[in-house]
Amino acid sequence: MKETIERELGITVSVGLSITKVLAKVASKYKKPAGMTVIKGRDIAQYLNDLPVGKIWGIGPATTNYLAKLGIRTALTFAQLPEKNVRAKFTKPGVEIWQELRGESVYPVLSEEKNSYASISKTKTFVPPTSDAGYLFAQLVRNMESACIKSRRYALAPKKIEVFLKKQNFDLTRSAAALSRPCACPLEFSDVVRDLFDACYHPCELYRATGVMLLDLVADGNLQYTLFDNPVQAEKIKDLYGVADELGQKFGKHTVHLGSSHLIEKLGKGRKGLML
Repeated sequence: MKETIERELGITVSVGLSITKVLAKVASKYKKPAGMTVIKGRDIAQYLNDLPVGKIWGIGPATTNYLAKLGIRTALTFAQLPEKNVRAKFTKPGVEIWQELRGESVYPVLSEEKNSYASISKTKTFVPPTSDAGYLFAQLVRNMESACIKSRRYALAPKKIEVFLKKQNFDLTRSAAALSRPCACPLEFSDVVRDLFDACYHPCELYRATGVMLLDLVADGNLQYTLFDNPVQAEKIKDLYGVADELGQKFGKHTVHLGSSHLIEKLGKGRKGLML
């Protein structure tokens, strides 16, 4: 494959091969450019020994800082942590990366395009941590917008939504709500998101991340409205998001966004666009 790409496209690529995806990613960066590296199970420690933990795929600046506070600066030190400690101090993504570094394959190799989901989640980690309610809520709404964009792409709608705030010490506060009917248009349930945020947020806490989950996804077609819904308004909002998705494909995601997430644009950390 490497030779074919270089011959037919005229560009060089670096290739990594190993027993897990994370280790293969480590291998792919080992000899750049145009390198080919194989990490065998018995050689894992050799490749992780001097590798900074921040260079591991899936570990960002916030987690790197957290690991540094624990005295963990290399991939090998992280991989050698006892399982009990890892599960006590890290969330699911951190545990999975730890497993992959130890040679335990957690992320399956799927050659076909994924076209169905049981749930969709989006998170945002930021540095430094903050207690600013406006900024946190803007990030949470942007998480929800991103998740719903993906949901609409696959013609799915959630029956339930969950939000969470991650504190500076990595503890999570969560809140969830069932929607009156499946819906993937945040404009319709922005009040619900606000209530869930208020249930999680405490002004005395510092938060390092926000996140949302769309749960109990069902096909978004010919959904039955309840007696308390406004079908005409709901259809107009759905049409509005259809146009927003077309603009997003042409000009970039979040070209059209909710006003409650606009603070991200004002701070220069988002895409300039139109507010709903």
